[in-house]
Amino acid sequence: FFFSPQETVSGESEEESNGVNLMEFSDEILLHILSYVPCTDLVLNVRRTCRKLATLCLDKSLTHTVVLQKDYKVNKDKVKQLMRDIGKEIYQLNMAGCYWLPSSTIDHVTRCKNLVKLNLSGCYITSLRLSKMLSTLQHLRSLAIDVNPGFDASQLSSECKATLSRVLELKQTLYTPSYGVVPCCTSLEKLLLYFEILDRSREGFMLSGQLMVGESNVPHYQNLRIFYARLAPGYVNQEVVRLYLAVLSDRTPENLHAFLISAPGSFAETGATKNLLDSMARNVRLDALQLPKAWINGSGLLQHLKFNNPFYFSFSRCTLSGGHLIQRVINGGKDLKSLTSLNLSGCVHCLAPESLFRKAEDDIDSSILESLVVSCCNLRHLNLSAAHHHSSESIGNHLCQLLSRLKHLLSLALPVCSITDVAANVEKPPMASNLVPQTFGKKVRIGIQTYPRNLADQANQKIESSVFWALMGSLRFLETLEIIGSSFSSAMPRNEPAIRNSLPPCVRAQSVGDSEVAAISQLTYLQSLTLAQLPNILTGSGLINIGLQCQHLRTLSLANLGMMGNVVYMSALMDMLKHCKCLRDLRLEQPYFCAGAQFFQALSHCSSLQRLCIVSRSGTLQSDAVMSFMANCLEVIMCHMFMGESLTVCKNLQQSIVRSFQADRPALNVVIFPLLHEDLTEVIRDVPMRHLDEITLFKSRVAEEPPNLWW
Repeated sequence: FFFSPQETVSGESEEESNGVNLMEFSDEILLHILSYVPCTDLVLNVRRTCRKLATLCLDKSLTHTVVLQKDYKVNKDKVKQLMRDIGKEIYQLNMAGCYWLPSSTIDHVTRCKNLVKLNLSGCYITSLRLSKMLSTLQHLRSLAIDVNPGFDASQLSSECKATLSRVLELKQTLYTPSYGVVPCCTSLEKLLLYFEILDRSREGFMLSGQLMVGESNVPHYQNLRIFYARLAPGYVNQEVVRLYLAVLSDRTPENLHAFLISAPGSFAETGATKNLLDSMARNVRLDALQLPKAWINGSGLLQHLKFNNPFYFSFSRCTLSGGHLIQRVINGGKDLKSLTSLNLSGCVHCLAPESLFRKAEDDIDSSILESLVVSCCNLRHLNLSAAHHHSSESIGNHLCQLLSRLKHLLSLALPVCSITDVAANVEKPPMASNLVPQTFGKKVRIGIQTYPRNLADQANQKIESSVFWALMGSLRFLETLEIIGSSFSSAMPRNEPAIRNSLPPCVRAQSVGDSEVAAISQLTYLQSLTLAQLPNILTGSGLINIGLQCQHLRTLSLANLGMMGNVVYMSALMDMLKHCKCLRDLRLEQPYFCAGAQFFQALSHCSSLQRLCIVSRSGTLQSDAVMSFMANCLEVIMCHMFMGESLTVCKNLQQSIVRSFQADRPALNVVIFPLLHEDLTEVIRDVPMRHLDEITLFKSRVAEEPPNLWW
């Protein structure tokens, strides 16, 4: 970002200058330009260039909200200077995920006397340091913190508790069984809880979900409007969240309008939770709902719950049938224009009239999907992944054709088998590649069809006539797209050893390949793309089209494309990467992936790249190529590689990267480790939650939680 202020120009008149002098722009235009510059650069660098910028950089519109989240170049000294210069002008401070800053950095936040909102999620802070900081922030109304082992609420001062009593919004991430600061927040209207407690300590001892003595203060929920809880896998997380819910079951807040619990696996309903749900059915009208599958499956709960103007529903992994969905949630197809986000991931029967005698692979009932599309015409986020949604041969009733009516969609997740053209599958026999088993066995030589590498030639092959091509053409403003095989599972689950075998793709998905990928290139505004388990990728030529046409692409995740025993799309991927100038996050999961010199040379063209994750069973890497890549790509602050190399090779490379680049990149996080090593889970637990949740672990993220849940 460069300025040419008039004060720095000498011996050259305005008429003689061929360039545009930014200082001649109005203050309003300059303030708009400056709003795209990180606050640390504005205050510590830009404002020192000339008098005019010195004034503008301190404008309230630029200093009111300071975001250090993902400002990976910021360090303790910069934060200290920033708080010293403009601390009194800051009303909202976001330091979420600044894991690299020492805990003493938090002390400088005390200069921000007027803070109203503060986000310290992902920053390590002790109870004593928290107490000292909050004692000075009397205007605070919104707070996000982590609760780590050793947290002691009895160490909080009376001044700190007074500040907490005025907090209206609290986001709390728990790494240890605790109420945290919840009992002190007597005026809460919004409570977000993230449970990340492991079942075992580092020493191998089993942990208990029972709260420690002195932690049994009753939370105050009487003013609560939004309750959200997200649980990581593990029984301890379930035990602790039940303690938080116990108070709600005694007295349900009258103003509660959003109740959301995201729990993986089995989370059984108890008498207390049943009483809570019965009370909600009698006393509240909801705008957002998400419940564990066991609480919905086989119950008549949805029939009794009342909704006002719902904006978010999640029935992920529930056995809810399409008939119940239409009758009990969408009120028989009535107007639901308020609904903007819907998560039906893993809801295998949601597009069928009933689930009792239906197989998961049976065709969907297009009338149910049509009712959904008509009623929820303003949907912006829709997740239909992790299920077999097979369209029938009825003309005009294909899933893609019906979804094309949702013109406001910004994010969409679909199973691979749902986008296949039914007529094409019926008319043509399986291609040679489909006959090759999806295993890691002996490679079989097959004929490779020559695919064109530019959009014009693709058009000549008439792929525009496919229903998926038409869908992509109709969703011009789509920003996030996920196409994931219905039976795909990542080789890196959260708290378990790496998965060695994967299930074969759905039969309907066997024809999905390069032409479908090429169709995605119509999404001009695409920012995030996930492709997993597309079996008919032969050359990856469609990736090149995406690289050329989708110039706003920031996040790319590719997993198990084509034959499992050979990375058939490597050449196309390298061509694609040369055009991805805005790419920031890249995740690759593919057996036998060779991370060599050619790959990293192509990846070096991605000048904006910040995070790289490669997961590959039997994959190989070249240490010299990795080091050269890290030296060339100065923005990279995360390098995670889980390959087939030996532990010695991995450790040596990891140490070399840290030793060479840590000093200049304070946020650098490097994990290079054998994928199938028995200690993988212990290594994973040390990865910063921001990286683990956003890129390292594979998951569908469309409609994962309500939009704008936290600022």
